[in-house]
Amino acid sequence: MALSFPVRRRAPELIAPAAPTPRETKRLSDLDDQETLRWQVPTVFVYRAGRADPVDTIRRALAAALVPYYPFAGRLREVEDRKLVVDCTGEGVLFIEADADLLVADLEAAGLRAPFPCMDQLLFDVEGSAGVLGTPLLLIQVTRLLCGGFVLGIRLNHVMCDASGIVQFMDAVADLARGGCEPAVSSVWCRELLDARKPPKPEFRLPEYDDVAVTPAPAVALGDMLMRTFSFSAADVAALKGALPPHLRGRGNRATTFEVLAAFIWRARSKALPIPAGEDARLAIVISFKNNGELRLPPGYYGNAALPVTVTTPAEALRRSSLGDVVELLREAKKTMTTEYVRSVADTLVLRGRPPLAMANLLLLSDVRLVGFHRVDFGWGEPVYGGPSHAWFGVSYMIAVKNGTGEHAVAGPVVLPRAAMGVFRSEREPRQNSQRAHFRSLQTSRI
Repeated sequence: MALSFPVRRRAPELIAPAAPTPRETKRLSDLDDQETLRWQVPTVFVYRAGRADPVDTIRRALAAALVPYYPFAGRLREVEDRKLVVDCTGEGVLFIEADADLLVADLEAAGLRAPFPCMDQLLFDVEGSAGVLGTPLLLIQVTRLLCGGFVLGIRLNHVMCDASGIVQFMDAVADLARGGCEPAVSSVWCRELLDARKPPKPEFRLPEYDDVAVTPAPAVALGDMLMRTFSFSAADVAALKGALPPHLRGRGNRATTFEVLAAFIWRARSKALPIPAGEDARLAIVISFKNNGELRLPPGYYGNAALPVTVTTPAEALRRSSLGDVVELLREAKKTMTTEYVRSVADTLVLRGRPPLAMANLLLLSDVRLVGFHRVDFGWGEPVYGGPSHAWFGVSYMIAVKNGTGEHAVAGPVVLPRAAMGVFRSEREPRQNSQRAHFRSLQTSRI
């Protein structure tokens, strides 16, 4: 369902910390400032009607939260060897107040999935604010809706934190918006814990950061790219798991939802894209190491604490593989996320000048279902939707959502050329129908 609606915005303003904060320079970690993270990431939250004015409430809570989280109010600059540091200037974050002729029900009818209608109006790109250096580290827009609900859009400079980190900060704002005296979780910087060793001594070979030679693909106009979100219900996931071989369904070795959906999406995408014979298809799965005890990241750490681990296999072999075979590939890759792997990535990034992740024939897939986007409560209850507002060609997410009947589901936005999207869709939907029938038959046989 297409939607078009007017949005009236007030002039952007800078929200500074509500109290004096230290004026100092803080270094980012050697994992924070890699090239792959030097961009702005948009996120959106949708809330139903509730108490008070959301704009005033969130504006005040944001200023209060910027006291303990004062680096967000600073600006980035580069020092030696392209190292990024935060000048804690207290200048503040960008904030936009807006109103839209729209109901939450309208968004629900449109699907509450990426691509969100008029997202460029619900999170306005303030001129000169989209760079990495010398610009506000957060852009926040609160848009009141006709029904009393509101939309909260956030754009984050990714080098400051990952999905878990921005949720921690937004939870701090939410704690204060609900009347708390201080955030429930104290902020911790300690970025030096994830710096490269001196001298660097990587023990892992990391092809993730190599230039990958591929056959040049025909130019695809931007208008030929489509974004579509595919949702997987609990029944869909159960049917996919039911199609796996017995050793991946048994207790103690059962495939996870992430493993089976990542395998399904990657294989379907490889079938949809014309990757030439002889070239590899690559999947980078983002894995958190925040709870790795050997790295000693303290509670409240909000820097980037997740890394991609890449699975590589010939594209032709992947297209012919069973779902179980692909799950096994993912499982082997996940085993490499050790303390030494994390240390080796930091070492490699420093030795090689902080290169970007190689994106050739790659799908970068991040599972954000459990980081808490869907639970951030400013006093209006949990959001109707909370999570990424966009995906890109080669970059996608798994997002926690609810379907039309209120049941929990997993959404995955996918961006592909128009022709490839048709193939991906045909790969997804006939299987979806047959798997649902198979799942129903399994349920019936158990009854």
